[in-house]
Amino acid sequence: MAGLLLDHIYKVYSSGVQAVTDFTLDIQDKEFIVFVGPSGCGKSTTLRMIAGLEEITDGDLVIDGRKVNLIQPKDRDIAMVFQNYALYPHMTVYDNMAFGLKLRKLPRAEIDARVKEAARILGLESYLQRKPKALSGGQRQRVALGRAIVREPKVFLLDEPLSNLDAKLRAQMRTEITKLHHRLATTFIYVTHDQVEAMTMGTRIVVMKDGFIQQVDAPQKLYDYPANVFVAGFIGTPQMNFFDATLTGTKENVYVEFEGQKILVNKATVDRIINLEDYLNTGKPIVFGVRPEDFHDEEDFIAKNDKSVIKVKVDVLEKLGAESLLYCVFDTSEDVEEDGTMKSLVDNATQLIAKIDARSKTQAHTVIDLSIDMNHVHMFDKETELSILEGEGTKAYVPVVELERQAQREAERLAQEEAKAQKLAAKEAAKAARLAAKQAKLQPQEEPTEEEKTEE
Repeated sequence: MAGLLLDHIYKVYSSGVQAVTDFTLDIQDKEFIVFVGPSGCGKSTTLRMIAGLEEITDGDLVIDGRKVNLIQPKDRDIAMVFQNYALYPHMTVYDNMAFGLKLRKLPRAEIDARVKEAARILGLESYLQRKPKALSGGQRQRVALGRAIVREPKVFLLDEPLSNLDAKLRAQMRTEITKLHHRLATTFIYVTHDQVEAMTMGTRIVVMKDGFIQQVDAPQKLYDYPANVFVAGFIGTPQMNFFDATLTGTKENVYVEFEGQKILVNKATVDRIINLEDYLNTGKPIVFGVRPEDFHDEEDFIAKNDKSVIKVKVDVLEKLGAESLLYCVFDTSEDVEEDGTMKSLVDNATQLIAKIDARSKTQAHTVIDLSIDMNHVHMFDKETELSILEGEGTKAYVPVVELERQAQREAERLAQEEAKAQKLAAKEAAKAARLAAKQAKLQPQEEPTEEEKTEE
């Protein structure tokens, strides 16, 4: 059992590709940390650097108070579970689990005790004499976990171990791995691209994109207080609806205007807006985010929240049993073809997805009112894509490099404005000079005096 510190970790390949940039994270003992993000974001590379399978280009990796950058993988006291199980097909379950311990030349009695205890924890006691080909996918995954458990490592590393399983088995294995973490009370680091796994298993989630950490937080805080547009869109199914918007009105009555709609922002949300004066009535664009589950079509909700009602047309209705999804377009003239039919979602960017109760009487191809729960809306700066609402998530880790990029963009913008002003001033000066020269030519010459004529 141990804590880990990744201190400004970088990974740059010989080709110049930078896979991980300025990765800084303090992992406490017994935590279940989940790295999540799209393919190619650097999460598996980071896990492999922790395991020692990838060399760290820059930065320090500290495990249990000891820097291990140059320590061999076998000496780091870490166990890794791979995506493809990596079992020996010619060995029994017992031998697969015992193999690593035999290489370490542990006493036979201790090996037997560890293997049987791991088999008991994982429910594999009746499968110890079977070979992998006689096991199901879930059972093979448990064997791979058992092989890691018997080593009694300080840290468990799991690299997308459930991606090859079907949906039902994946849900079962999620529960088993969570129970295993509680039972073993050791540090787990888990890599996945599945946000459901991340939300249900992790004590903290690290959201990554393009090698950068976007946010680190507890699952619910990540959902309620996303630090930027990417995190907001990545966490949640279906993903959050985003609209280009502006803020208008007065400090007492702030309205958000988007796609021809104008709704009142409640006071609790207004009080959370950072630097309201920068956005109110300035025309500065924001990104207005609403999760599908925060749209409501119930009559009593609409009656109580009549200031946040929008009118939409239902293009597609999906009934999923426990809930229904509405794919809608805004009820504006731009959404209607010349023959009066509604534009398809494929050709229409002004769309939204609403998640409503399955017992709702809403039908497809109808115009309906939807009310937005303004207590749970999100707002982001259009340029930086960072949240402009105060909350526990907005203080999450934002890469220093990203902040530097934002500062550089601002400096470039100011330099461009200054150059434009200088160019305009030079143009005005040249225009004034041309005008003066023209006036000088048009001015009549004075007749010479008698004295000047005599001198000539």
